[in-house]
Amino acid sequence: MLFLCYPKCTTCQKARKFLCDNSISFEERNIKENNPSAKELTEWLKMSGLSVRKLFNTSGILYREMGLSKKLDNMSQDECIELLASDGMLVKRPILVTESKVLVGFKPAEWEKLI
Repeated sequence: MLFLCYPKCTTCQKARKFLCDNSISFEERNIKENNPSAKELTEWLKMSGLSVRKLFNTSGILYREMGLSKKLDNMSQDECIELLASDGMLVKRPILVTESKVLVGFKPAEWEKLI
């Protein structure tokens, strides 16, 4: 499993603890230092079944500074993905990627189903 997180994020810390407490092995990737590529985001979007808007970190400073809540409706999916790929801090986290599923955000009940 691939676990994308921002180490200073408390939700990411809770998710990491969940994985460790359940003895789940994972590869950790700092989303700020090694942000997802457009290709990865496109693949994960399909696997997650979510809309592209759900991949945005709507509570992030950068999201608010850029005024994205007003701009996203006028952007195509490809434009949104390119924007997300430009800076990992725009991407909602944590993200857990398995061979067949992608979970975005930490909802313990969803993560328990996966394991």
